[in-house]
Amino acid sequence: MRSTARILLNAIPVLVMIGLIPLVSSDYLLAVIYIVIIAVALLVKRTKNDLTFLVFGFVALTISESIFISTGVETFQRTSLFGLMPLWLPFLWAYAFVAIKRSIEILNQ
Repeated sequence: MRSTARILLNAIPVLVMIGLIPLVSSDYLLAVIYIVIIAVALLVKRTKNDLTFLVFGFVALTISESIFISTGVETFQRTSLFGLMPLWLPFLWAYAFVAIKRSIEILNQ
């Protein structure tokens, strides 16, 4: 399969997650849906260090977003996590890290 197609397949969970944002008004429900999407995506295909990137993306981007919010660079209307950002956002970023890692691996083949 061509690299472009493989990269697009890896991006599908992220695109679905982004598409659900305006459709699901509950941040808690959306976070649960994201967890299910991530679990299914990792069950379908799990490569070396996926979980490390998932955890790193979750922690690093939660901290980064908190800094951006505290400096006024970003604001959110949905603030269910620490009163700062949507609860689902770190899960989206976490899986995005995995998708980016996989895309880089595909390009390096």
